[in-house]
Amino acid sequence: MARKLIRTRRLVVDENTVYMWSVRHKHARTDGRCPDCRTTLSLRREGTTARLELAFRAGPGRVVADGYWESGSVGDTEQNWLNLYEPGSARQLLDEATVRGLLPTAAGTTEVDGWPLFDSVVANEKG
Repeated sequence: MARKLIRTRRLVVDENTVYMWSVRHKHARTDGRCPDCRTTLSLRREGTTARLELAFRAGPGRVVADGYWESGSVGDTEQNWLNLYEPGSARQLLDEATVRGLLPTAAGTTEVDGWPLFDSVVANEKG
């Protein structure tokens, strides 16, 4: 089976800082079912192999696009939404991860629950 290509995009933070980012929708299959449905935003500073993966899993009050909503969308039951394919959303989540000290420095992938960052971004948008 051919592996699906994931589009990696550049996010320029300033003249010295560039992040590579991508969005994926993933499923963990168990007994023919997909109980672990999630949308992830991966962020990696250019020139490094340390990657932060913000995972958004569906749950009470939390919604991830799984074919019904626009691909890459995550939201809550309060009608707050972000489309992770939008550079502005990726930048807001990167900024929040930076403030919280979540960006890894060691090689490899660090997965973090993205919902607390979502809540902060949405609260900041509401001002």
